[in-house]
Amino acid sequence: MEKIEDKNQQPEEEQVVNPWEVSAKDGGKIDYDKLIDKFGCQRLDQPFVDRVQRLTSRPPHVFLRRGVFFAHRDFNDILDAYERGEKFYLYTGRGPSSEALHLGHLIPFMFTKYLQDAFKVPLVIQLTDDEKCMWKNLSVEESQRLARENAKDIIACGFDISKTFIFSDFDYVGGAFYKNMVKVAKCVTYNKVVGIFGFTGEDHIGKVSFPPVQAVPSFPSSFPHLFSGKDYLRCLIPCAIDQDPYFRMTRDVAPRIGYHKPALIESLFFPALQGENGKMSASDPNSAIYVTDSAKDIKYKVNKHAFTGGQESIEKHRQYGANLEVDIPIKYLSFFLEDDAELEHIKKEYGAGRMLTGEVKKRLTEVLTELVERHRRARAAVTDEMVDAFMAVRPLPNMFD
Repeated sequence: MEKIEDKNQQPEEEQVVNPWEVSAKDGGKIDYDKLIDKFGCQRLDQPFVDRVQRLTSRPPHVFLRRGVFFAHRDFNDILDAYERGEKFYLYTGRGPSSEALHLGHLIPFMFTKYLQDAFKVPLVIQLTDDEKCMWKNLSVEESQRLARENAKDIIACGFDISKTFIFSDFDYVGGAFYKNMVKVAKCVTYNKVVGIFGFTGEDHIGKVSFPPVQAVPSFPSSFPHLFSGKDYLRCLIPCAIDQDPYFRMTRDVAPRIGYHKPALIESLFFPALQGENGKMSASDPNSAIYVTDSAKDIKYKVNKHAFTGGQESIEKHRQYGANLEVDIPIKYLSFFLEDDAELEHIKKEYGAGRMLTGEVKKRLTEVLTELVERHRRARAAVTDEMVDAFMAVRPLPNMFD
């Protein structure tokens, strides 16, 4: 059985991590070791990174080798099956609640793109426009519009259309997908769903009924046009660790209705510019770098809002150096600066006080501007016809080639 915590029984002062809220105790840092222990997942350690490199014959992604994706559930089973010659598929998703994505939103898609290319496997991407309609008080029509806009940003990450199916819940739920939703729903009591997700008597019934919708893309029979006759396929889900409650529930149910438990590979949160007490928030534009931000916007946000571990004066900084543990520019460079040697050089010089905060922020601004401008060019090339093609219900004849 999966370790399923009752959120309502946790002491009030503990950090809160669930699909809708991420906050640390007293505004501090998220304690990922405690989170792993509470959720019952496992650390993704160096032997996994080495094994991925050996099996795929390509360098591990920067997110993998630097511990951005740091926890897992049954990733070893996926690698064992792959080594035996068995295939699997990937599943990830996006809740479309804003016009444009910020960099935190991009992280699972950038990593999923690497996994698709490295393992040469198919991918399903769920756009939970129904969820955002219920949680964000958006109209059905606005949720659907945002889903298509977000799909353009997702496609711009470079996914292989011959191996990728993107679907919105409003468009796709029905048929075999809905049958699996009902099977899951029958296995989860009201008390259990309240315990996992912390729903209250004030929450409308749409919220209580939603979890099976996010669960069943983990089961290949939910996509008969892709995986007919392949109910044995395993599923790997790259996601941020705040999505873990959905899949603890899913993994508890899966064997009872005849499926493999989905495997997960889970990431840290991408911190807000103001500090590492949670994750970027779409509700605060100054907490995040958006893919629509100009070079001027990025420079302003980094210089004005990025919390640093540098000292209050140059003299003290030269003497004591920077506190890298709390420095957001260093955290961001750890995500997005590809060159390991350059990153280590910056950390060493900055930590020793030989490099100033302004110099580190300047390098970060360059890295983020290049990333965002590259993404903006790719997104500009995505047409409505391309979105339609990715979202068309069609077989993927070369999905395992």
